[in-house]
Amino acid sequence: MKLFLSKLHYKNINELDFFEAMVLKVLFGFSVFYKLVVQFRNYLYDENLIKSYCPHALTISVGNLTTGGVGKTPVVAEIANTFSQKGKIVSILSRGYGAALDNKEPNIISDGKNIFYSSEKGGDEPVFLAENCPNVSVVTCASRVKAAKIAEKNFNADVLLLDDAFQHRKLGRHINLALVDNKNRFGNELLLPSGPLREPLENIKRADKIILVNKSSDDENALRYCEELENRFHKKVFLCKMVPDKTYNILTNKELEKDSRVLAFSAIGQPSEFYEFVKKDYNLAVTVDFEDHHFYDESNIKELFEIASKESITKLVTTEKDAVKIKKILSKYKTEIEIYALKLKAFLDVEEICRD
Repeated sequence: MKLFLSKLHYKNINELDFFEAMVLKVLFGFSVFYKLVVQFRNYLYDENLIKSYCPHALTISVGNLTTGGVGKTPVVAEIANTFSQKGKIVSILSRGYGAALDNKEPNIISDGKNIFYSSEKGGDEPVFLAENCPNVSVVTCASRVKAAKIAEKNFNADVLLLDDAFQHRKLGRHINLALVDNKNRFGNELLLPSGPLREPLENIKRADKIILVNKSSDDENALRYCEELENRFHKKVFLCKMVPDKTYNILTNKELEKDSRVLAFSAIGQPSEFYEFVKKDYNLAVTVDFEDHHFYDESNIKELFEIASKESITKLVTTEKDAVKIKKILSKYKTEIEIYALKLKAFLDVEEICRD
């Protein structure tokens, strides 16, 4: 169902078939109600009727207005590592969506040196960030305020990075960044559930700066869209180029040979963009999609191996966020089939973007 809705959200309205058009009409009524709720909540914050907590540390929010994968996690990692390398004490705060841990109270996923939970317990994105951001602590909690207080108290953090917090207004921020995907953009520009927008597009005005995430090699098109966004929203827009870094075996760290015939699988919001990355360097024969934030079990791995065997494929490629969820399961298997993770690198001007 989620995959169907995702395709519906990002499909041109003029290209909908009869069934899709009818579904959209039914969902639109719910979107009207959803808008009233969201706008009323925002009004309460705008008028200071609900007050936000403002941390002492420099607080940077990285979020977006749409559902699905925009590229927030690699951007958060790049910002965190940039500040950390400059000697700042950085803490990443995440809601911990989909994790087995109860997130009503703060959970310290990593203290910057040790990772205390698996991806199943701590969440795929927090554990990914913990693994890819050395010397950076990671705290999850439904309340970013509680998480911020823990980070300041336990780690003396002077930089707080909020992962996916554009809509989380209870915690104030010094810099509010809104990410936009260059390919999917704002989809049909309708609100949930008839479209991908979490809140009305006009609310992008809360962003201090916009980051356009380009996952293709067409920089010229991306730069043109940067100009369009600046003219439309009167905000400074920065380009973030997402490029493949390397593809490595998740058990041995061996790199995958170029042009290898592969099966690619993922459990992310926008899988088509991941598959485009795979196609750049490898012969992509088969793709398998799971729902966003899906937690893998042994039956899933067995299913993937069976599909690969039928297609005479011995190399599987997935995302790094998926890799952290299957590494422990995979270590139980003895097979010639290998699973590799595609590492993405975010190139952006962190210093200019995060200048308060």
